Amino acid sequence: MNIGIRAHDLPKQPMEGLIKDIARRGLGSVQLALNKSFDLDIKPGTLNPGMAYLIGSAFRRHDIQIAVLGCYTNIIHPDPEERHSALSRFKEHIRFSRDFGCGIVGTETGNVNPDIIYTEENFHEKPFQDVLSSVRELVEEAEKFGVIVGIEPGVNHPIYSPETMKRLLDEVQSNNLQVIFDPVNLMTAENHERQNEILREAFSLWGDRIAVIHAKDFIISEGRLVPASVGKGLMDYEFIIQQLSPHINIILDETSPEHIEDAIHFLKSCESTS
Repeated sequence: MNIGIRAHDLPKQPMEGLIKDIARRGLGSVQLALNKSFDLDIKPGTLNPGMAYLIGSAFRRHDIQIAVLGCYTNIIHPDPEERHSALSRFKEHIRFSRDFGCGIVGTETGNVNPDIIYTEENFHEKPFQDVLSSVRELVEEAEKFGVIVGIEPGVNHPIYSPETMKRLLDEVQSNNLQVIFDPVNLMTAENHERQNEILREAFSLWGDRIAVIHAKDFIISEGRLVPASVGKGLMDYEFIIQQLSPHINIILDETSPEHIEDAIHFLKSCESTS
């Protein structure tokens, strides 16, 4: 299995220390959010090929793949200036992605509110059209550089279901748009008992467009869905792993350092029984 981690789920530290920490834990890839992950302050407009190559080379020396450049931002921010700034920052990541040795830049699809919160206002037609406009703009840039825009659907966003993700893929019609799939992000306290039905629909509609899997888990506490480290909750990972393409990047998400070893063992045990 190709198991990695979001680099910012480990303690923030100097780059070399972070990379050695990742390698020591037996992880082979990362989703890298630059300013969240180590003590480099990369301001908008300062990213360049030399900096990207320096960072990418440091990971390659330890045989760690930068599987995704994380640029998670509100691509439909209600303030037009903030939205423009978010899209410009994402495009900057696209332009230099290949210098990192990475082919995917990822984000969720934002929120009608400045803060990313659950609201059914996201589920109306206008937010979908706003997402479509922003994603088309990002994919147009990605096509110039041979890079994939990875979109992560979730119930806190306008792309909140297997159907809306399928609609976005159909409307954009570009292979430079692919899916970062976090199964827990489609779950709620109300629908989690139908998880296999929802998962089957997702894999049926766009399983061939999944570029990366995020692996976390969930529990239900006081009627609310609460994220948990993978293997510590209710997600049916045996079923999920049965559906995956060989060697796909599986990125641990919201996994605290003390649970990483258990998470790796759990996922490998699911693979052996699938």
